[in-house]
Amino acid sequence: MTTPKHCDQHEHHDQDSPVGEAMAWASRIIAIGIAMFLPAVAGNWLDSQLGTGFLGMAGLVLGFVIGLTWLVQLSRRKKP
Repeated sequence: MTTPKHCDQHEHHDQDSPVGEAMAWASRIIAIGIAMFLPAVAGNWLDSQLGTGFLGMAGLVLGFVIGLTWLVQLSRRKKP
């Protein structure tokens, strides 16, 4: 008994394609960059609204910590 052709094609989809893997990593890196950037922008905006001068720097530090933590978590994640 032979297996239908469409069953053999499903075996190919079980493996990730290199392009799909690259797109997944690119989206992760972009998301991390945004997570690092937005707290600094929000801090600068708050500085301009409240007349303070430290919230932009605090946002920059917070964004760096968030991004670095996210990168460490990604590096420890094992591929399924």
